[in-house]
Amino acid sequence: MRTFFGMILGALLLICSVYLYDSMRTSSAANGEMARDARTIVNWDVAAHDWNLLKTRTREQWGKIASK
Repeated sequence: MRTFFGMILGALLLICSVYLYDSMRTSSAANGEMARDARTIVNWDVAAHDWNLLKTRTREQWGKIASK
């Protein structure tokens, strides 16, 4: 159980760390070609869109399974 809890905690710590690191950086879209060295690691708009899509599909599939 400790191992499982440690893996979950590690994944959350990693995601939070990357988000904080990226939030302190500027995007190349905001500053043009000169910002190549300060690109973010994750495109958070795309990640949020994919997460919302996953939640929507999961709810739809759960509705299909629950109605049977």
